[in-house]
Amino acid sequence: MTSTMSTLGYGYYRITVFLAMFIGYTLYYYHRKVFSFVMPSVMEEVKLDKDDLGLITSSIAAAYGISKFVSGILADNISASWLFSSGLLLVGIINVLFSWSSSVWTFTVLWFLNGLAQGFGWPPCAKVLRKWFEPSQFGTWWAVLSTSMNLAGFLGPIISTVMVMSYSWRTALSASGFICVGCAFLCLIFIKNEPTEVGLANMELGPKKSKKGSSEDDSTVMELLTSPYLWLLSFGYLVMFGVKTCCSDWGQLFLMQEKGHSALMGTSYMSALEFGGLIGTVASGYLTDRAMAREGVKSHGSPRHKLLLAMMMGVVLSVYLFRVTVTPDSSQFWILFLGASIGLCSYGPVALFGMLSIECAPLNLSGTSHAVVALMANALHPKLSSRCLPEPLFPRGLRLTGIRSWTRTKNSTALKTGKTLAGRESALLHCDQSIWRARWI
Repeated sequence: MTSTMSTLGYGYYRITVFLAMFIGYTLYYYHRKVFSFVMPSVMEEVKLDKDDLGLITSSIAAAYGISKFVSGILADNISASWLFSSGLLLVGIINVLFSWSSSVWTFTVLWFLNGLAQGFGWPPCAKVLRKWFEPSQFGTWWAVLSTSMNLAGFLGPIISTVMVMSYSWRTALSASGFICVGCAFLCLIFIKNEPTEVGLANMELGPKKSKKGSSEDDSTVMELLTSPYLWLLSFGYLVMFGVKTCCSDWGQLFLMQEKGHSALMGTSYMSALEFGGLIGTVASGYLTDRAMAREGVKSHGSPRHKLLLAMMMGVVLSVYLFRVTVTPDSSQFWILFLGASIGLCSYGPVALFGMLSIECAPLNLSGTSHAVVALMANALHPKLSSRCLPEPLFPRGLRLTGIRSWTRTKNSTALKTGKTLAGRESALLHCDQSIWRARWI
C-alpha cells in the first residue's frame, strides 16, 4: 500500500509540476515574440522606421543571452521555482508597461528588460526536470517541454491578430501581460524544486565522481570548467545552433531569390522544416531515453551519443543535398522532404546537446553547466552570423552585440514594411553566389 501511494504521489506531482512549467514557458516564449506579432499595428500608430525597429528587436536578443547565462548559475544556488516565477512576473509587468508607452527609447529599454527577464525561464525548468525525472525519462520530458515554444509560435500570431483586430495592440499586450502575472503566482504554488519538498524521496541519478574523487555535492565550478567534455558540448552546440538558424532564417529566401521559387514554396519549406524539427525534438528525447533505460547510466559516455552523431551526419547530408540538388525545376515534394529532413536532423541535436549539458554535470552544478553551453549559441553565434556576411551589406544597419538589425540598402527591395528583415533580404540579394558561400571576414 505504501509503495502504491508513493507511486501515485510521484505521478501526481510530476504532472502538476510539468504542466505548470509547460504553461509558464509557453507564456515566456509568447511574450518574447509578441512584439513581432503586433509590429504592423504598432507602426501604424507610432512612427517607427526600420532603424527604430532594429534597435528594439536587437535589444531583447542581447539581454537574453546575458540573462540566460546568469540564470543558469543562479538556478544552482537559489530556488528554481522562485526564479522561474519571478521572471514570469517581470515579463508580465514589462509587457503591460510596454502597452502604455509610445517612445522609441522607452520601447527599447522595456524590451531590453524583457530580455533580461526572459532568461529566467529555461534554466530553472532544466534544473527541476532533472530532479523530478529519472535519467530514462528525462529526455522525453525535456523534448515535450520544448514543444511549448512550437505551441506559442503557432498560436501566438493567431491570438495576437484576433486581439488586435477586435481591440488594439495595446489591449493585446496588456491583457496577455496581466495573464502572465497571474500565471506567475500559480507557478510559484505548483512548481516544486524537488520531491523532498512534498515528502518524497529524491531521484537516484547514479553515483558519479568528479575527477578529484569528490562527491557530486562537493564538486566545484573550477572542476566543471576544466572538463574537456563540457567544451566539446559547447562547440558542438554552437555549430548545430548555427546550422539550424541559417536554414530557418535564410532557407526561405534562398529558395526565392537564388532558385526562383514562389513565396508559397518558400513558406511551405518553412512549415516542413518546423514540422520536421518538432518530430526530431520529441524523437531525440524518446529514443535516447529508451537507450538510457536499456544501457543504464554510465560513468563515461552516454547512450544519447549514438543518435546525436547519426543526426549530425544526417544534417550534413541534408544541407548538402539542399545546396546542390535544388534547382528552379525541382519538385515540391523533394524540397519539402529536404526541409523536413533538415529540421529533424538539426532540432534533434540541439535538444540533445541541452540534455547532455545537464546530465554531464554534478547535480549541484547542472544549471551552471547548461548556462556555459547555452552561452556559446546565445552570445557567440549571433556575432559569427553577422561576421560571415560581407561587410558592405550592412553600410547603414544598426549593430548591437553583433546581431543584425533592420537595415536599408540601395539595391535591395523590402518585401513588406514591418514584416521582413531588410538585412536578410540584402544578404541573399548581394552574396556572390549564395548565403552558403558567404565570405568569413
